[in-house]
Amino acid sequence: MEVIEFALAHERYAIETACVREVHTLQDLTSLPCTPDFVAGIVNVRGRILPVIDIRKFFDLPEKGISDMHYLLLVYTDDMEIGILADTVAGVRSVPLDAMQASLPTLTGVREEYLKGVTAERLVILDARRILADRRILVQDEVEA
Repeated sequence: MEVIEFALAHERYAIETACVREVHTLQDLTSLPCTPDFVAGIVNVRGRILPVIDIRKFFDLPEKGISDMHYLLLVYTDDMEIGILADTVAGVRSVPLDAMQASLPTLTGVREEYLKGVTAERLVILDARRILADRRILVQDEVEA
């Protein structure tokens, strides 16, 4: 499987490249009031307004270590596109499917339903399709005028 590896607060994550449209430096993040705390805001990418998710908060992970979120991974499915924050992007690499295990007993926070697997080097491979299908991401509140 080909993945793009990134770091967030000294943890290593990856998402399958088939779900990553592009990577950008983070610029002009606009916060949104009345949204869940994992919604960092929105960005304008060539005329497309996209929500930006902080996966640390989405997974209720402790915000340990210094985080300097400078990158945005544009992740998509047929139905949706979002930005995911990252401190650094290590690049694209191949991960043999037989090198992944379902989870590690010491891995806390990220629920197994969002994992494709974990490598022996503790690279956490996220399932972007399941993350984007999560009902918490869809905010459908209407504001009365």
